[in-house]
Amino acid sequence: MRRVRVPARLKRVSLLPRQVLPLLRRVTPVPRTRRARRRTVQAVMLGTVLALAPATWMHAVADSRLRTTADVPAQDVAVVFGAGLWKGRPTPYLAHRLDTAAELYRAGKVKVVLVTGDNSRAEYDEPDAMRAYLTERGVPDRHIVSDYAGFDTWDSCVRAKKIFGVDRAVLVTQDFHIKRAVALCGAAGIDAYGVKVVEPHDSVFYYGGVRELVAAGKAAVDATLRPDPHFLGEREEGVTEALASAG
Repeated sequence: MRRVRVPARLKRVSLLPRQVLPLLRRVTPVPRTRRARRRTVQAVMLGTVLALAPATWMHAVADSRLRTTADVPAQDVAVVFGAGLWKGRPTPYLAHRLDTAAELYRAGKVKVVLVTGDNSRAEYDEPDAMRAYLTERGVPDRHIVSDYAGFDTWDSCVRAKKIFGVDRAVLVTQDFHIKRAVALCGAAGIDAYGVKVVEPHDSVFYYGGVRELVAAGKAAVDATLRPDPHFLGEREEGVTEALASAG
């Protein structure tokens, strides 16, 4: 029988599995016994449950507290969370939150708007940009209160309660964030309803949804341990004074 010569290139390809498989087995060992496989499955299931627990908690706490601008109960204060600036102006997502807050104000659903955001740098001032946007849309400046240390959702909720004395509020933010906001403000002691701002399902929306999966874990930790915000400070009378001027 005539022997067929195998090209050297094909020999190298044929040897690849023999070289790689032992390495893969060492890196990702496959359980060899039924008991080991069962433990692996149990570990994976436990990890999945733990990963989903924070999101489940948020749904359980917040689902019954979500409303629309038309049916949300009237409250004294609306809280609008920062969502970034672009060239000193609110990003589209933040602008949509502020549009909704202005709609609530015009409809008589709220008397005062508390804008909470990041002002950790002199060149970056979310609350003042939010205030300017609201006044351009008819909300009187005297009925807007600024929180300059709302560095994240937990900080904003705790400061609304402890610094500004907010006991009840309407929270305004996008639908992928609203449940976390309601759950955290509830943990901070605020009787809160959430009005979600509906956005088109674009890349930014999906990024926000993925980010929430990670943020849910931190939210659960914050709600359990209840740490102080990055900056607490002294009690401020801004909301009380704004409500007094609103009659």
